[in-house]
Amino acid sequence: MVVGGKNNSAKRKGKKSGKPQQRQARAREAAENDFRGADFAHSQVLGYGTMTANTYVQQYAPVPTALDALPPPPVGFTGREDDLAYILGVLDPDRSDEGPAVAVLSGWGGVGKTTLAYAAGHAAQKRDWFTGVLLVDLRGYDTRPAQAEEALEALLRSLGVPHEHLPPPGAGREALYRSQLNARQEEGERLLVVADNASAIAQVQPLVPPGHHGMLVTSRLRLTGLGRMRTVNRLQPEDAVALLEAALKNNDPDDPRVGQDPAAAERLASACGYLPLALQITAALLAQDPGQPLSERADALGGTDGILDGLDDGERSLRTMFDQSLERLTPQEQDLFRLLALNPGPNISTPAAAVLADQPQPATERLLARLAASHLIERTPAVRGRWQMHDLLLAYAHEQATAAMDRGRAPRRRYDQARDRLIHHYIQYAEAADTHLDPPGRPLSARFTDREQALEWFDAERENLMATAHTTPQAGLDLSSALGSYLKWRRHLQDHVVVNALALDACTKLNDTRRKAAVWNNLGGALLGLRRFEDALHALETARDLYQQTGDTNGEATAWNNLGSALLGLRRFDDALHALDTARDLYQQTGNTNGEATAWNNLGTTLQDLRRFDDALHALETARDLCQQTGDTHGEATAWNNLGNALKRLRRFEDALHAHQTARDLYQQTGDTHGEAAAWNDLGNALAGLCRFDDALHAHQTARDLHQQTGDTNGEAAAWNNLGNALQDLRRFDDALHAHQTARDLHQQTGNTNGEAGVWNDLGNALRELRRFDDALHAHQTARHLHQQTGNTNGEAAAWNNLGNALQDLRRFDDALHAHQTARHLHQQTGNTNDEATAWNNLGNACQGLRRFEDALHAHQTARDLHQQAGDTNGEAIAWNNLGTAYRGLGRVDEAVVAGKQAAAMLAAERDWFRTGEAWGELAITLTAAGADTAQVREAWEQSAQAYTQAGADEEAAASREHANSTETVEAQVPAVADLPARDVASESG
Repeated sequence: MVVGGKNNSAKRKGKKSGKPQQRQARAREAAENDFRGADFAHSQVLGYGTMTANTYVQQYAPVPTALDALPPPPVGFTGREDDLAYILGVLDPDRSDEGPAVAVLSGWGGVGKTTLAYAAGHAAQKRDWFTGVLLVDLRGYDTRPAQAEEALEALLRSLGVPHEHLPPPGAGREALYRSQLNARQEEGERLLVVADNASAIAQVQPLVPPGHHGMLVTSRLRLTGLGRMRTVNRLQPEDAVALLEAALKNNDPDDPRVGQDPAAAERLASACGYLPLALQITAALLAQDPGQPLSERADALGGTDGILDGLDDGERSLRTMFDQSLERLTPQEQDLFRLLALNPGPNISTPAAAVLADQPQPATERLLARLAASHLIERTPAVRGRWQMHDLLLAYAHEQATAAMDRGRAPRRRYDQARDRLIHHYIQYAEAADTHLDPPGRPLSARFTDREQALEWFDAERENLMATAHTTPQAGLDLSSALGSYLKWRRHLQDHVVVNALALDACTKLNDTRRKAAVWNNLGGALLGLRRFEDALHALETARDLYQQTGDTNGEATAWNNLGSALLGLRRFDDALHALDTARDLYQQTGNTNGEATAWNNLGTTLQDLRRFDDALHALETARDLCQQTGDTHGEATAWNNLGNALKRLRRFEDALHAHQTARDLYQQTGDTHGEAAAWNDLGNALAGLCRFDDALHAHQTARDLHQQTGDTNGEAAAWNNLGNALQDLRRFDDALHAHQTARDLHQQTGNTNGEAGVWNDLGNALRELRRFDDALHAHQTARHLHQQTGNTNGEAAAWNNLGNALQDLRRFDDALHAHQTARHLHQQTGNTNDEATAWNNLGNACQGLRRFEDALHAHQTARDLHQQAGDTNGEAIAWNNLGTAYRGLGRVDEAVVAGKQAAAMLAAERDWFRTGEAWGELAITLTAAGADTAQVREAWEQSAQAYTQAGADEEAAASREHANSTETVEAQVPAVADLPARDVASESG
């Protein structure tokens, strides 16, 4: 046990004057050791003294001290900035609190506590906070740890007390130690005591220095009551790589391996668990084999078997260090440590650990707490009452459990029974929690008070449950049904596929034909969530056939219902309609009202895609009413949301707004964040239809954030795209461009080609507004091509229409005419009257560009009439405006004025202020052409400016005001106001 430190002055308020060297010389000459209160009856006195009641005040001849034995800063020390700052805050002589300057560093073996303590000691000395450092190794995990009396002896001798003058073990020795430190404090000295590798409070308590001296303690245990506690954790990944490189370069400054293969270095650091000791051992082994690539070493350590064998360099061994810690535990603690290795997941709750140990929960919790105090396990930071193990300790625990099982049949049986208890526990609780996620009517388990508590349990245990599903075929089969609703609810779609694939294998191994149909059905539903529609179709057709073979009508109905969703995803709308009609009829036969409601809901969605909006409305209202009858709040929310989408297609935006708001509120009640996100997204579309663009922006931003929370990339992409459309409506085209590009990239990630095509179309609209016409052309051509790929005729038609607008911007009017004609024909094929009207209107603009005003007039009149049929007032108003420009081109200025006034009035009523500004501007030009008096023309320009101002289009408003104040005639330009671009607005159906 060695002590040491620099003889530097301590910067402290109230210190004695004089140079540090002079003060220390006076201290040695005076030898003013204060032994008041100590009994030194057996000590030898070299000088003179006075004895009163067996208490000696002694003065010794000068004796050498050892206050400079702190090892140099370790090679490769990196990171730990927060830890260092904390420790220095405790040791700072000018700290604000009055508590002792004692920091206790705890953490498991090999985590770098001693290294950190040394680094903190050096950092404190650089600040001149201490005149010396005393270091003592307590050997807490050796076979014979140092006792406090031995440590005091070493410290006293380092302070200059000769061996023959030491009091015997006991209170006298501690009193002399404190007296020595008090004397040095009076001389203006301040010492730092480093007590390394403690294993018990009794080792350290007598060493705590008095007064303003400081102390650092390191231990694998959490030693309470000594001072400020700090847990030392593993390194951050980048710091671990830096340590590895520094250790390698310490052996060979030219070692290039980390720089040559940083990815392998990161893997190697991860395999070492970011543990400093493991990294140092690995570096030593690599230094012994300079030709070994880091990737080879990482591969060797990456396997779960024998990883601890690879962390032994002959002098240092991680396994030995773990053995030392385990040996300090009681038999009950050792047993629980081994049993914890049987948990299949990454962490364990206290109740599950109690099941594993077959002990009452309070007793198990006490054992877990003691294991955590020894840093063999740790509490999970996020959730109270859960425990986890570092990967290397887990590997060690597996070794220990295997060794215990190998001792004979009885221990193996005991461990097998513990594992079976734990698996049964997980399955029982999962089945109980699942009852709270099902539609009403099924008995609820009393294990959970409500849905929220059940979801919290599922969230905490998901990884354990998924790992348990891999343990035995029966566990996989049981958990596939218990986890299904939860995994869909939380959008853990890949887990949903995995657990059903495991269940399918289990049915084969267990020869369970009865449950095979349900597993195929659930697998199909899981594949639907991942948009793997062809795979889902195969799974669901298999499920349907198996249900038919067994005569399970209700199961067959469910398979038909899911088949309808798969066919809808494949855009086989008529086949989807047939499947859903069949599902509905079968549900009605079996009296399954909840199932019937689901089928009606899906029917409504399919009918919308077939553009049978009134039929869709009836189907969705029926679904909503059935859900209300059965008390299925979640199903009702889905019906309301889909109902809102149908109402939007019928241009009943106020009713749609109410429907989406109701859906949002119901989703919030049920705690379905994903459903709530979909409702917010569709709500934003309804608000946009009402020209409430700021509110729409907020709704889409909320949807985006909620989809990000739930990890639904597809939903997030839809929200980003609609956000871009709202930003376009607000004339924020650069921001819109970013939003659409983000949406495109996300759809590409998920492989959603149809969604990507829609985004390319809207991206092209934003590029047009930014006058990047060639880029817009490319975007619309890409959208057209992708829609052709997916067979989406409506989407292809929209792309052709926008392609025509881009061609008009490039003054390629003949090509534009062809594009709009193609769009018109495709919309006629699909029966999409409103979008056909849009194509007619833009076709008229192209005709005006070619100065074919009669043809333009016919096209705009047709567009107006079709928009009237569809109830699209905004589209009709734009058609009236373009009719006015066509009349003006024909010299029929009186009719042009009437058409222009009609357009301006209708657009103002729609609160479409930007296009109102455009319409008033066109009217001003027409009035000028008609020879109207100056006051009328000026008023029209002023109305235009006011409308632009309301739209936030300041630049356009300024131009209109300038025209109002000018006497110059503004020349007409045709076409003046194009139709609204065709958009791929992303709705989210349930």
